[in-house]
Amino acid sequence: MATFTGVGSTPLSGVGTARWFRPSALELPDRPDPATVDSAAERDRFEDARDAARAAIREARDRAAAAVGEDEAAVFEAHEQFLDDPQLVGAIEESIDDGTPAEHAVADAYADAIAQFEGMEGRMAERADDLRDVRDRLLRELLDVDSVDLGSLPEGTVLLADRLTPSDTAGLDPDAVAGVATVTGGRTSHAAIIARSLAIPAVVGVGEALTDVSDGATVLVDGEAGEVVVDPDAERRASVSGVDAPVVTEHVETADGRKIEVAANVGRPAELDPATARGADGIGLYRTEFLFLDRDTPPDEDEQFEAITDALAAFPDERVVVRTLDVGGDKQVPYLDLPDEPNPFLGRRGVRLSLGDHADLFETQLRALLKAAATDAGDDLAVMVPMVARVEEVEDVLSRVEAVAATLDAEGVDYAIPDLGAMVETPAASYVAGALADRLDFLSIGTNDLTQYVMAADRENDGVADLHDPLHPAVLRAIDRTVTAAHERGAWVGMCGEMAGDPDLTELLVGLGLDELSMSAVTVPAVKARIRETDSETAAALAREVLACETRSAVASRLD
Repeated sequence: MATFTGVGSTPLSGVGTARWFRPSALELPDRPDPATVDSAAERDRFEDARDAARAAIREARDRAAAAVGEDEAAVFEAHEQFLDDPQLVGAIEESIDDGTPAEHAVADAYADAIAQFEGMEGRMAERADDLRDVRDRLLRELLDVDSVDLGSLPEGTVLLADRLTPSDTAGLDPDAVAGVATVTGGRTSHAAIIARSLAIPAVVGVGEALTDVSDGATVLVDGEAGEVVVDPDAERRASVSGVDAPVVTEHVETADGRKIEVAANVGRPAELDPATARGADGIGLYRTEFLFLDRDTPPDEDEQFEAITDALAAFPDERVVVRTLDVGGDKQVPYLDLPDEPNPFLGRRGVRLSLGDHADLFETQLRALLKAAATDAGDDLAVMVPMVARVEEVEDVLSRVEAVAATLDAEGVDYAIPDLGAMVETPAASYVAGALADRLDFLSIGTNDLTQYVMAADRENDGVADLHDPLHPAVLRAIDRTVTAAHERGAWVGMCGEMAGDPDLTELLVGLGLDELSMSAVTVPAVKARIRETDSETAAALAREVLACETRSAVASRLD
């Protein structure tokens, strides 16, 4: 056996036949004499290529949303922003005006931008692959070259590559690909995130040593250990976790008997079966936005009722937490005529829209939810509202629920009021968590947005990527404040951000007192395994030490 070490991206393992992906270089023609270049015609060619690339990016975004969910597909919205970046576009147009053909102008401008990103560290460096993806789309259009289709690889393929772009990864068939390993890349690259969402075992950043692996070799990809093993023996095959490992279907406890729910985040109906197959203890976040996307009008009450009851049916006797419509900010729905604001992340989104401009949609959704709560499986339904910042918002929501209940009662329609909760995504919500818990049954911490707002760092802005870190002491203290305050008032607390699905952080989250962790289904087995290995008292001691840290580096040192 030969073993190569990299960074595990997906905590799964797979064995298959190595096949190298070596896309042909996009060969540029020789540069002509600038005096012979028709700059106006080249500008037109560039604009036509941008239009075609934009259409392709939007198509890729829709495919990714259907395959892996809206959050993961948001990477392609960032690609469209790169396509329209004024600095890049300006540099290309200026070069064309100086007599450079469009394809050379694109290659030159993107080469400079890619070099700048690669000179940075961490997540910033990993965004260079996003720029390559956009550049190559433009160049293929300008050179009239077809893209390579990775969606038809033979079953049992372990795909090896120097690097994979998000577009490459989103096109993979998870039923055919047994694993992915790349020479370059990091765990937080968009390609790695998409592979994780597709439940494809992946190890990235292996280095040049990976190129020693030959096409046709039998390769094991261990995404938990971060290892690529060539010609693994029977013992090594049997020792790894992954798609063939037993799934724990029952609820798990820590080593000293504390029960922790491990639920799944679900963004569309097609994710229900994978969540049950991976042993999820119900749904900790059911995103209802999918009902409102890719259509011209909002869903009616019956359609929403059916979607909710389908989710309940997929998890009999397990809790299903439905989030009410969360749009605005980075989630736009054209037919809703959402406000055009200078800083949408700090504007009208989530519950602010539900209680304001779109109160009618909120009422329709509440009717569907209360009716679903009255069905045979409805006792397991819980409902939470997003983007809460004030106690008054929760009180207003409770009043709306009571008003909808009264209307249904007057109509003679069966209904029940489910458990009600709020998402803690703002510093304000963490500060008033006790008052929120007084009025609600539970709180759920959305670490992606909470980190964004605590650190004042847009999670889609690579310029502040190093600040968007849930392990910063300020974020950890906001989580601790929320859990402590809610428990004092008798409410349970879950977490549904990406942080919850990182097995390396499971012990810390148990120590912080979380009652439920909800994540992408692919990481459910690994997190359950970590919970079973964890002692609550040891975890609590770890949490106390981490909360005493004053810097992110001190937190990292303690966790290491």
